[in-house]
Amino acid sequence: MTDSSARPDSLVLYKTRPARVVDVSSKRLQIKLGTGEILRVRPKDVLVLHPGPLAGLQALQPREGEIQAAWELFAGQATTLAELAELAYGEYTPATAWAAWQHVADGLYFEGTPQEVVARTAAEVTQEQAGRQARAAEEQAWTEFLELLRTGQLGDGEGQTNPERYADFLREVEDLAYGRTDKSRVLREVGRAETPENAHALLLQLGVWSPTVNPYPARLGVTTSPPEVALPELPREARQDLTHLPAFAIDDEGNQEPDDALSLEGDRLWVHIADVAALVSPGSTLDLEARDRGAALYLPEGTVPMIPFEAIDRLGLGLTEISPALSFGLDLTANGEIAALEIVPSWVRVTRLTYGEAESRLGEEPLSSLYRRAQVYQARRQSAGAIRLEFPEVDISVEGEQIIIRPILPLRSRDLVTEAMLMTGEAVARYALQHGIAVPFTAQDPPRSEERPTDLSGMFALRRAMQPSQYSTIPGPHAGLGMGVYTQATSPLRRYLDLVAHQQLRAHITGEGLLDNTQIIERVGATEAVSGNVRRAERLSRQHWTLVYLLQHPGWSGEGIVVERRGQRTTALIPQLDLDARLRVRRDLPLNSTVPVAVRQVDLPRLAAHFRIAG
Repeated sequence: MTDSSARPDSLVLYKTRPARVVDVSSKRLQIKLGTGEILRVRPKDVLVLHPGPLAGLQALQPREGEIQAAWELFAGQATTLAELAELAYGEYTPATAWAAWQHVADGLYFEGTPQEVVARTAAEVTQEQAGRQARAAEEQAWTEFLELLRTGQLGDGEGQTNPERYADFLREVEDLAYGRTDKSRVLREVGRAETPENAHALLLQLGVWSPTVNPYPARLGVTTSPPEVALPELPREARQDLTHLPAFAIDDEGNQEPDDALSLEGDRLWVHIADVAALVSPGSTLDLEARDRGAALYLPEGTVPMIPFEAIDRLGLGLTEISPALSFGLDLTANGEIAALEIVPSWVRVTRLTYGEAESRLGEEPLSSLYRRAQVYQARRQSAGAIRLEFPEVDISVEGEQIIIRPILPLRSRDLVTEAMLMTGEAVARYALQHGIAVPFTAQDPPRSEERPTDLSGMFALRRAMQPSQYSTIPGPHAGLGMGVYTQATSPLRRYLDLVAHQQLRAHITGEGLLDNTQIIERVGATEAVSGNVRRAERLSRQHWTLVYLLQHPGWSGEGIVVERRGQRTTALIPQLDLDARLRVRRDLPLNSTVPVAVRQVDLPRLAAHFRIAG
């Protein structure tokens, strides 16, 4: 039996539906469907199930037969539709042909074409039956899940959803909340927009997630596991012994990556930097791993380093009695100009201090002299137009379920370290230009505003007018820092482009091959492709944990400082939280005035906290 055997009143299959052939007098067949619709189709568009005669499709009524007995007889063998109909129904008619074909189309016992029907093996039937049962169970679970979801009955009354029965459906919602997919059948079925925020809200509503789940690093594709790469040994090379100089690594309390320290030798300021490039050579596995990350990731719940923890243990300044460093000896003029720079691999003996401890010792030498040099250098930058924005800052840490928010005090010891790092960056940039070393320079255009305010509201507006800094192999002024040329070179443990600068400086010192401008540009591009998401993950994570803190402290109240007014919308900066609050007020509040504020509502999935004027 072939398609060409179709003749008037024969039974054919057209797109899974039965049809009766009405006319074959032209190149196209005229067929009539069960709906009464008449179509003209090509002969190859139909399969002949029975040659007829078929008076009408109403004759194709359901039939009782021995289909399973027929399968058992033919199991694993091939037959025809006619033989199957004969065996299962005792005759081959249009009605039995249609009944038999439905079993072939169903695919449980048979498969194939009218000319060759293959009876599936017992193992295949068993597997198919198990699959259908599983699909039926899944469909039933899906129906139950949606019904419970729509009626608000999902869970056991304490916010705990059955994780076993509905795991696949909830995993799909989690994938959207984490940004692994942009689709969710669950949200679509309940009429919610398929967004990560809505998925997050639903998971909180169902108790699947607690507020402490931070989705932002995963949503931004940022790696949250530490690198695991084998380390080479420190190369055997001559290092200048600077262990006789008291050296101080000054950091925040709890810092685990001490990568800079300060010493004073006569009039020379030494800035010692962790010698990461001694272990991480360009193009090595370690280098590629650091490049893929772009920077260390600092989250309130913990730090994800850019290089392996073992490297930090070996290179961090002050983590061992004597540390390897790349030391920068800076000579300054009386007005803070950089007169000379010497760069040497070294050994240093470092004492670690917190900013608070250093602050209490600024009257002692050598910290007192170091601070005076920092003040002179800072004054020189400010006279060159450097912009100083002083905003309240806080440190946010997570210890178990507890969120701790501490103010970061504006200590002189912080200025000391900041200025020492900046003068090193300027000195390295000038050194690179003098010796023709390609490095990633950092430049920044002047802000759109020429004002240099000293009040908080003015600095808030100026921050918005600031231009972003840019990396390039072509040097340019950095308006924000008040420098004619600058490169970042003091955090190779934490920033990849700082490491690149160190690799170049080391190659220059040792006489090895330098990377050219094109290779530096490639590294800048690779770093910018990932580091933006790293910084954004940090910022959003800080907002997330701040809002979790507010959820844990309902009714929180404090003080806000008015920094912007636009009609009835007022923005107040809350120093205790380092958070901007949008307020609706009916009276004019003077800029820089202090107002009592209280939290009104927290929308964690959308990172929104709503405040009101308290009192």
